[in-house]
Amino acid sequence: MRPRTGGTKPYGNRPDTVPAGRRRSASPVRSPTSHPPHRGIHVTTTPPSSAFASAFAAVDLGATSGRVIVGRVGPDNLDLTEVHRFPNTPVRLPDGLRWDVLSLFQGSLDGLREAARSGGVASVGVDTWAVDYGLLDADGALLGHPFHYRDDRTDSAVTRVSAEVGAAELYGITGLQHLPFNTVFQLAASAGTAQHDAARTLLLVPDLLIHWLTGSIGAEETNASTTGLFDARTGTWSKHLLNRLSLDPTLFPPLRAPGAPAGTLLPHVAAYTGLDPRTPVTTVASHDTASAVAAVPATEPDFAYISCGTWSLAGLELDAPVLSEESRAANFTNERGIDGTIRYLRNIMGMWLLEECRRTWEKENGPTHIPTLLADAARAEPFASLVDPDAPEFLAPGDMPARIRDYCARTGQRVPGSKGAVVRCILESLALAHRRALRQAAELADRDITRVHLVGGGSRNDLLCQLTADATGLPVVAGPTEATALGNILVQARAAGLVGDLADMRRLIASTQHLRHYTPQGDAAAWEAAAARLAPAPRNR
Repeated sequence: MRPRTGGTKPYGNRPDTVPAGRRRSASPVRSPTSHPPHRGIHVTTTPPSSAFASAFAAVDLGATSGRVIVGRVGPDNLDLTEVHRFPNTPVRLPDGLRWDVLSLFQGSLDGLREAARSGGVASVGVDTWAVDYGLLDADGALLGHPFHYRDDRTDSAVTRVSAEVGAAELYGITGLQHLPFNTVFQLAASAGTAQHDAARTLLLVPDLLIHWLTGSIGAEETNASTTGLFDARTGTWSKHLLNRLSLDPTLFPPLRAPGAPAGTLLPHVAAYTGLDPRTPVTTVASHDTASAVAAVPATEPDFAYISCGTWSLAGLELDAPVLSEESRAANFTNERGIDGTIRYLRNIMGMWLLEECRRTWEKENGPTHIPTLLADAARAEPFASLVDPDAPEFLAPGDMPARIRDYCARTGQRVPGSKGAVVRCILESLALAHRRALRQAAELADRDITRVHLVGGGSRNDLLCQLTADATGLPVVAGPTEATALGNILVQARAAGLVGDLADMRRLIASTQHLRHYTPQGDAAAWEAAAARLAPAPRNR
């Protein structure tokens, strides 16, 4: 891996990279605003017409909100319409932080009803965040609301799992990044409880919603690969790990691949939504990151991606997992993508830091507008203070500005005094974390990187996109914002025979969605110095 010397360089070890000092061509920076005023979905300039063959409904649940989006897909057209949005508000109960999954399901049903009113729907797909699950009893009834991954009950469970299966052995089987909220640790934390003892079926959140829509039972493989109980080599549940951890294999449903049928709507669901009872529910890449990566508009090889929302998922798309000890020590994960691909990436605390700051400021002072914060951050002094976004004190909800100030004071840095300085600290720290993850991924996987695709909500943040280009020394293509919904919809469309392979899906996205381009600017030496200040992220055990 070569350091940046002023020009745009690929990352990687292969000898066919651009010679040092030679500048690779990059698209010029356009002049986007600091934050586009619209927060909805980009709609293509081509109006809906008879050219659109079919409409597909995507139930897309994120950590803070859910929505139902209708996508109309034709040979050269891809049009999205958000028909319903609803909040995702966790609930603090006496035993911990829980997801209000009943409210989420009701919001999904209301959204599907709006989708039915907007016209015919060819199929429905569901994607959500990963790792969290519901337990069903012998009658198929839900045993309590699913725990939230930010609940701290797993802290002691990590030690108990490690006593049964060492970290190196666990990684050698699953290839999964160590995160204390991985499903394997959540199950260890619940062992011996009445709820756990009564459980007969475990369903990850999107599989639970599909069960309520169709009555069918299954586990979608891209999401199953995030549990810490999935064999990265064989693409199956690991019988070895289930046995070592005394987990009943019958708890885990049969696996489904993206594109497989998951059933049709139950009669009462069809009656409520107004959809045809024969409407199929199609298995999509139900881990939202897998859907987002499927929608990366890459038309050339040697690309990296950053799916940036509450989390930043930064990495590469590979044909096979990287299960080396070096990869484990660097805390990279090997998760399934569509068509047997591997999402080789690191989870980085993403826009969660900014959103938690905004929530704190709004409680203290009323409405706080993101464009104003970003404008203030753009004027703030560069590199005045930096944080490791993955420091454990930033995981839980709370007073994020105070935690950032405390971190800076504890590490001997200037304490950011203004909101703009706090936001500048967050965005520069995220850009440096993106840089570190991509450089390490390129080295560990022996791959070149010549371009970065940044998708998801963070792609609207022009300052973050430019800082990421500056930090990595690579051109950044930002967009689409609604990558998760696009990936969901295009897997449905492919199952219906309307689009071809993954490359065809990406070409359609690249030709129909609004993308912005950022070229590296600024002082490369200043970024090198800043990177040296930032503590290393890996925390594998």
